[in-house]
Amino acid sequence: AGSNTGIGRETAVDLARRGARVILACRSQSRAEAALAIVKRTRWLSGVVFMQLDLASLKSVRSFAETFLKTESRLDILINNAGVYMQGRTEDGLGLMFEVNHLGHFLLTHLLLDRLKECGPSRIVNVSSMGHNAGNLDFNFFSTHKEFGAGDSYMNVLKTYCNSKLCNVLFTHELAKRLQGTNVTCYSLHPGVIDTELPRHHTKTVRKLLRPIVVLFFKDAEAGAQTTLYCAVQEGIEGLSGRYFSDCSVKEVQPKARDDAVAKKLWELSEKLCGLS
Repeated sequence: AGSNTGIGRETAVDLARRGARVILACRSQSRAEAALAIVKRTRWLSGVVFMQLDLASLKSVRSFAETFLKTESRLDILINNAGVYMQGRTEDGLGLMFEVNHLGHFLLTHLLLDRLKECGPSRIVNVSSMGHNAGNLDFNFFSTHKEFGAGDSYMNVLKTYCNSKLCNVLFTHELAKRLQGTNVTCYSLHPGVIDTELPRHHTKTVRKLLRPIVVLFFKDAEAGAQTTLYCAVQEGIEGLSGRYFSDCSVKEVQPKARDDAVAKKLWELSEKLCGLS
């Protein structure tokens, strides 16, 4: 999911080069077709197809999963890569960042999990961010939906983004516990500070201010995809299921990012919001 630009596209290209059949799960068909054109230049287009998926719509997630399960016999690697950095609400009445960055991936994973188990050994890769370190989950806000509205200020948007990235890490932590005894493993990761299209959601002034920093310190998309690819295909990391990676190696996370009670509570809330409980 989220494979038409940036590190998602680079991940898709690399996997296609390895001979994998790759499903580009994207909201915009035109942008997906542009991504396919880039893959075509690498001469691996035959193994790459587009399926429409809008993670800002739980209905769309369910429709995608239904189509995928009807048309594709295998699922060996699920990469939850999509991310947005902008305020707003979805058609489901939830905050855009919370639904796209976490809840849509949660539902998608749930709907495809049986197929992953059937095709095991298989993997789930959740692309998070070092921004999760600045995140905090307040379930009093969650219960009243106040958290779901991002607000307009830069700091409010940043806070909500970091909270959604913390959700990715906690989701992976809880998922690994629930997958014990199966042949499915899962990993979360920080891809590096990436010069991709995520900054397009900033104002023109902020983008201008960020540009010198981007040039000096940010990775390009190909470099940024390496940790995602590592978690997807590296042999011998099955025993690290549920862990967090950065620069192609496992990293320790703060206690709040591996809190069993918080992770379980987030899981239960996510189930409720997705209509699974």
